[in-house]
Amino acid sequence: QERLVESGGGLVQPGGSLRLSCIASESLFSFVAMSWYRRVPGKQHEQVAAIAINGTPKYADFVHGRFTISRDNAKNTVFLQMNSLDPEDTAVYYCNLGWNTPIRNWGQGTQVTVSS
Repeated sequence: QERLVESGGGLVQPGGSLRLSCIASESLFSFVAMSWYRRVPGKQHEQVAAIAINGTPKYADFVHGRFTISRDNAKNTVFLQMNSLDPEDTAVYYCNLGWNTPIRNWGQGTQVTVSS
């Protein structure tokens, strides 16, 4: 059964860093793009970053060079290194398969809270 398990969130001060991880129990992992999304209460999921099979990344405009997405196909894991965090980055972060559109059901996500 396909599962997405996110981890690495937490409480961090403005300007701080976090590294999120997502393990996908997914036989297709090495053959599909992976993405990170985030969601705040009352709003829809918004894409944060995506990484293609060959490692090519793309980022939402609001990232402004602060985040880096990477993947380890041998471990079915995708990462999101987040630096220079801002209170507006506070959200639940999710990973999913796909370059533009999420393919699987959402996992439980990992809460990121940026606050002093």
